[in-house]
Amino acid sequence: MAETVLIVGAGEGLSASVARRFAKDGARIALAARNTDKLAALAAELNAGTYPCDVTERASVDAMAGAVARDLGVPDVVLFNASGRERGPFTELDPEAVKRALLVSCYGGYLVCNAVVPPMLERGSGTILLTGASASVKGYPRSAPFAMGKFGLRGLAQSLARELQPQGLHVVHFVIDGGIRSAARPDDGRDALLDPDAIAETYFQAARQHRSAWTWEVELRPWVESF
Repeated sequence: MAETVLIVGAGEGLSASVARRFAKDGARIALAARNTDKLAALAAELNAGTYPCDVTERASVDAMAGAVARDLGVPDVVLFNASGRERGPFTELDPEAVKRALLVSCYGGYLVCNAVVPPMLERGSGTILLTGASASVKGYPRSAPFAMGKFGLRGLAQSLARELQPQGLHVVHFVIDGGIRSAARPDDGRDALLDPDAIAETYFQAARQHRSAWTWEVELRPWVESF
């Protein structure tokens, strides 16, 4: 039976590249996002299901996960790709906007894992992929909320990997250290921006790792990016 891949926080760019890579290998794709209208073209291309989901609300996440399991079975691979960002001088940040960013980036990751881990454990297998950033390991000026959210998601990944990998679940956190090229942000020919298809290939290969040689974290950066 074909594997089921659930992508939460789906859209164009990286998540679309990941969806296409797994679909190329025969996977059934489920795409979840707050606004599913934006997923129509990608869903049609991949014959994927779309599921509305607000990752900050437990009822919404649980309903989405339940619908995916009902339609396609318990996912074999889950990618959490949602992210909240609020930028500006620290003294000028809106506390409610900061709260929202943290709920999306970090608490949302917890809620998605909270929904999918129990059935994965019952089955005895599953892979969880979590998208991080440079801000997962270093905080930048005027970007405290993003750093807090990404640091928290990385902590969740590390804790889950240590707890769940001995029980058969593979948890991988990806530090995307650099800008990702897109139609709105094309590369200048130097490969100074990360190619989303290249990132997706790494996600795919990480999900295929043998359990004798699992990794819990991968860093990806363009060759021109400083460490």
